[in-house]
Amino acid sequence: MSHPEMMVSSELLDEFRTCTQIQYSGKLNIKSAKGHKWIFYYRLGRIVWATGGTHPFRRWRRHMTQHCPDVDIDNMQFNSKEISTSNDYWDYQLLEILHAKQKIKREHINSIVERTIAELLFDLAQQGHFNEIQCDRSADVILETPMSFTNADMSLKFMQDTWKGWSEAGLANFSPDLAPILRREEQLQQMVSPAVYKNFVNLMNGKYTLRDLAVKMKQSPLPIARSLLPYVLKGIIELIKVPDLPFKITENSNTSTTEAEAEAARGPIIACVDDSPQVCQMLEQIIVPHGLRFIKIQDPVQALPILIENKPDLIFLDLVMPVASGYEICAQLRRISVFANTPVIILTGSDGLFDRVRAKVVGSTDFITKPVVADKVMGVIRRYIQNASPVNRDSNTQTLSFEHS
Repeated sequence: MSHPEMMVSSELLDEFRTCTQIQYSGKLNIKSAKGHKWIFYYRLGRIVWATGGTHPFRRWRRHMTQHCPDVDIDNMQFNSKEISTSNDYWDYQLLEILHAKQKIKREHINSIVERTIAELLFDLAQQGHFNEIQCDRSADVILETPMSFTNADMSLKFMQDTWKGWSEAGLANFSPDLAPILRREEQLQQMVSPAVYKNFVNLMNGKYTLRDLAVKMKQSPLPIARSLLPYVLKGIIELIKVPDLPFKITENSNTSTTEAEAEAARGPIIACVDDSPQVCQMLEQIIVPHGLRFIKIQDPVQALPILIENKPDLIFLDLVMPVASGYEICAQLRRISVFANTPVIILTGSDGLFDRVRAKVVGSTDFITKPVVADKVMGVIRRYIQNASPVNRDSNTQTLSFEHS
């Protein structure tokens, strides 16, 4: 078997070194066999920015939270001409604008640039270990006034060292963009102290990736992942894929809209009736980044009045709940004229024929088995809601979103 430090593609390393040697200015476009994409921006042979990967928004949020905690990311306001979502370096544009407005300092930008490049180089090393990588250069975009210059040779050395440490820890198959979620609470409770157990419950909820947790815990992802690996191997913790977390940029506008126009411009409403906070949270994380509105209802007794008040366009409904079961709620919904044709998607922990037949009898539309998976959730939403687009824009808010294959 190859030594971990040699697992990084020699062709890929040669491409980076060539860009340095010829003092290249422009983009280095990289794509894996699975369709993952990265872009490294060069200026006179130095890397000045990088973007792409699995979670561009999470990454930008994470670095801003770590290095610029005073900036309110979710309520940033810009003129519509200040930033374009059509280019690949929107994240760099935001840094430029915030710097020009004296919201962040140059040293903060230097830190964000260095961490962003380091993360993407690591991801590239990991993907390159499992997949073929294709590179091409294009000088169609050149960052004329970069705010930070990174030594490419030092960055590549750091990439090799980081990947070597990750591989030797037995983590080669696990991306730091995966999120740990606790699967066997009782077994864990018997193994650790009450204080440790409490931390696990609070943090290992499928919401934070290993990189997110590293920032929260002020560590690097490696020691966190290494400490969790024994629990992962025993099935107590599972590392799952999670969606990106796009943020909304509020545009300064002099155009007024009526309340009815604003309401019409918003995305469809998706409701979830499930007594499990974890299921509701996971659905919310999947649905909201796609520009859709989300309502979670954990008390089945309150489900009908809340649904009647909000009139959702699609309802996810758990079968097994205390007091009022999913069968009862579905049957009651179908007796109300406004919900006669509303898609009702049953959430079930089993794939039994009896459950399916009974749920069909009371008027359900479709089924999804637990645990919920992002692709299946969005697939069923798009199947039954024609105007459920991946990006929603109302008159005052623009939702940034990127699709990844």
